[in-house]
Amino acid sequence: MSIGFLKQPETRAISQEQLVTEVKGIYAGLFMVESKCIEVDNAQNAETDPANKPIKHEQWQALIALHRTLLHEHQDFFLASQHPSASPALRRLAAMYAMPARMWRHGIHSFLELLRHRLPGSLEHMLTFIYLAYSMMALLYETVPAFEETWIECLGDLSRYRMAIEEGNLRDREIWTGVSRDWYSKASNKSPTTGRLYHHLAILSRPNAVQQLYYYAKSLYVAIPFGSARDSIMTLFDPVLGPDLSRHSRLHHMDLAFVQTHGVMFSGKSQDKLEHYMENFLKPLDNHIQVSGYQWREPGYHIAIANCCAIIGWGNEKNPVYRAIKAKGSGSDESRDQTMTGTEGAEPDLQLVTALRLANSTHDVVFRQKDDLNVVPYLHATLAFVYHIISLPEAMVHFAPEFPWQLVSYQLNSLLRDYSAYDRFESNQFPRPEDEEVPRPLPEDFAMRGLLWVEKYFPSDWFSEDKIIDDEKYFESASLFDERITRVLYLGYRIAMEGEGKLLQYDSKTHQFRVHPQYELESEREPQMREGM
Repeated sequence: MSIGFLKQPETRAISQEQLVTEVKGIYAGLFMVESKCIEVDNAQNAETDPANKPIKHEQWQALIALHRTLLHEHQDFFLASQHPSASPALRRLAAMYAMPARMWRHGIHSFLELLRHRLPGSLEHMLTFIYLAYSMMALLYETVPAFEETWIECLGDLSRYRMAIEEGNLRDREIWTGVSRDWYSKASNKSPTTGRLYHHLAILSRPNAVQQLYYYAKSLYVAIPFGSARDSIMTLFDPVLGPDLSRHSRLHHMDLAFVQTHGVMFSGKSQDKLEHYMENFLKPLDNHIQVSGYQWREPGYHIAIANCCAIIGWGNEKNPVYRAIKAKGSGSDESRDQTMTGTEGAEPDLQLVTALRLANSTHDVVFRQKDDLNVVPYLHATLAFVYHIISLPEAMVHFAPEFPWQLVSYQLNSLLRDYSAYDRFESNQFPRPEDEEVPRPLPEDFAMRGLLWVEKYFPSDWFSEDKIIDDEKYFESASLFDERITRVLYLGYRIAMEGEGKLLQYDSKTHQFRVHPQYELESEREPQMREGM
């Protein structure tokens, strides 16, 4: 018996003319369905009292079918316009006509908002549509990589909608919170300077108030800040500054006090309680660091970054440190001259004075920890900020006088005690791992990525390895911690060199740090250091 094989069917390559005709036909149908969706959604959203005119089950099904049709039309358009045979001009059509944004706005978001405003009666239909839209976005994420960043953020948004409507099942809510967080984290890796993404991550960080504060602060101090975060951050501050704190009983009292202190600085409210809040944070900090051990590493650099954002006024144009950094970033002599002129002889505002006092008081506690490697991530994040502003006299005039330079020198010398690879940090070049071809950023590197003050710190390819998943970002091997020590020593060395020894100094013969006599602590030549755990 002979076995016959079926011949592969012949396929003909599609011509450019056929592809253009196909795209035009798809767009014409898409435009008609889109117009209908806009008309229907606007009519339903215009209903001032939805309770008087409920939408029936059959109507919901029809609306879902209409929006599903629009999503499929968009899918056909993307697949055709991004076809491998498509010309560059055809490929540009989707971006030219803002098709990804239109798909989200008219095909998904407007209808989701209609469903949300009709809850709880629309719950079943909202779940159906979320799953439908999520499946479509996941498919586009796999098949249309040209708009990958958009699909990732949309998947994060859909997951957040799904999380928000889950009230009965806490486990499902936590699952969808995690899914949304993963998508937004992936999106922020693709677009690290987009503040909107950090704002979304802040919302998802509840009930971790310190992490929330860090993300809100970061959303305001990246190249593309998210201005709406100035309003959203008050949803974190207002409750903790109010009289009823019972709902925050799950917060550690020190975390609560830290957020309260920032809330006063940001909003100007409850100024009479500022000292009380600050004391409640600083007084137990020493013991908290020692008891927490390695678990303080992540909160440590979150606290450091949040304090640095407060020093620059969360991107407030009136803040002299922010103006100095912005003038440096613009590279304009004119803007730099204006900044210098604006700060000469000027008294710093109350917010800056308070932020510096909080930061330096925190440094005073943290940098007195003796031989405690768990404070090194905090030191790293702090010195990265100092390294950026060390060459800005208009910023350093506010920052330098009260900064604990001597305590920093003792921390650096402590790290040098068992260190001998001096050539690794005594250099103008960023210290890369010796035996690794692929960059392996530290956990706090990811936390600082995108902030304006690290733009000259990290090499351009430092985050080029996109296969590191979120869980791996926070895993530290012994070798990775050794890299952190080298990096901190490098920052100390660069600060000493760029500051011309006027603040921090480094002796290349003894391989030791010291400070200019002006910044030695008056009360003690050898600062009292507290034993680490």
